[in-house]
This record gives sequence, C-alpha cells and structure tokens, in this order.
Amino acid sequence: MMMKLLEVENLHVYYGNIHALKGLSLEVEEGEIVSLIGANGAGKTTLLTSIMSQVKKSEGSVSFMGKSCEGMLPPQIVREGMTMVPEGRRVFPRSSVLDNLLLGAYFRKDRTQIKSDMEDVFNIFPRLEERKDQLAGTLSGGEQQMLAMGRALMSRPKLLLLDEPSMGLSPLIVKQIFKTIRDINQKSGTTVMLVEQNANQALKVASRGYVIETGEVVLADTAANLLSNQQVKEAYLGS
Repeated sequence: MMMKLLEVENLHVYYGNIHALKGLSLEVEEGEIVSLIGANGAGKTTLLTSIMSQVKKSEGSVSFMGKSCEGMLPPQIVREGMTMVPEGRRVFPRSSVLDNLLLGAYFRKDRTQIKSDMEDVFNIFPRLEERKDQLAGTLSGGEQQMLAMGRALMSRPKLLLLDEPSMGLSPLIVKQIFKTIRDINQKSGTTVMLVEQNANQALKVASRGYVIETGEVVLADTAANLLSNQQVKEAYLGS
C-alpha cells in the first residue's frame, strides 16, 4: 500500500473577514504527482502557504508522514522533508546561481551528498551549470524558475510543493518545465503537489487532481477522469 505522505483535514483560513479556505481536505500519497486546479482567488496558494505554516489556520490539521505539523515553523517543515517553490520564483537576485542553490541545502551537514545533489541538479538543469557564477537577477524568467526548483531540490524534499511554475513563461519553456516535473518525480521518486492555472498541462503530468473553488474542493478524481470531465473542460480547459 502507498503511504499517505500529506494529509490536510478540515482546513479553515481567514484573511480578516474573508473566509479563504472553508473546511478543505485532501491527501497526497508517496510517489504521486497531484495537481490542484482552480481560478485566481480560489485558495490554491493559501492552501500551500498554510501547509508550510506561512499562513495561520483557524481550524483543521496538517500532517506530514504521519506527524502533525501543528506548531512547526517553516524551517522545521523543510527539515522534515517538505519544500515549496513559491509563485514568482523569489530567487536571491544579487547572489550567484551557485549560492542560491547552496542556500537550498542550508540545513544540511552532509557535504559529500550536497556536492552529489548539486551535480544532479546540474544534470536536470544544464543551463544552471553554464550560469553558476552569474547573478540570479540577470537570468531569464525560465532560468529563474529552473533555479527556484533546483534550490528546492537541494533540500532533498520528500514532498515538493510547486506554486504556478509556468506563470509568465514562454510556451517552449512551459513544456520543458512540465517535462522536468515529471522527470523529478519518476527518476528521484520525489512526490509533487502542483498548483497550476495551466490545467491541461497540470493534469497531463499528474496521477490525481483536485478542483478548488472559493476555498473548497469541489471535485477530486484521477487526472485522466478530470481531463475528460465536461464540467472541467468547460471551466478550465477551454473546451
């Protein structure tokens, strides 16, 4: 049986009087790619930041690998094996590509393995090796997305949370990013939870998906079933 890596139960989050998450529940099993789709303002990013304890919940629970995340700060969650690539990349623009990647391994002490993992990141993203001494702020948008993902991988996550990785990128780079997401999952076994407005691509790389509307899960199914669901097609797939 697959292990439940992440369990979110009855999550409620408020921003002042705005009820952003309304009793949302979901789970992610080890080895999966799970895609979350929904319109702007549906609560997808709020969900990820709540899972990472960057936003305070008013009710509900988050468990990772069977352990409650209650009271944990984001650095503790990263140490436990869950890392997030935020929307907009948020690389450190005045630091080199190499230093950005090393910051991803900040909590690690295994220097030999860090070096090996750096080589793995360069194998996944050869462009980063070519630009390793370049300031991150001078990279293109696609290269910065590669750097943000590489930096996250340097923490050796068991679960990688990706928030809108295709935003603002050219179609060619978007195709490359989604291929990389699949490769990361298949080759390293890293479990992925993907928040993405490009619903078609997100569901094509996923095994399962959730549709979120106004802070609630309204549909949960296999990715294949969601791709063929007429309601999903009309609302999110442009057909």
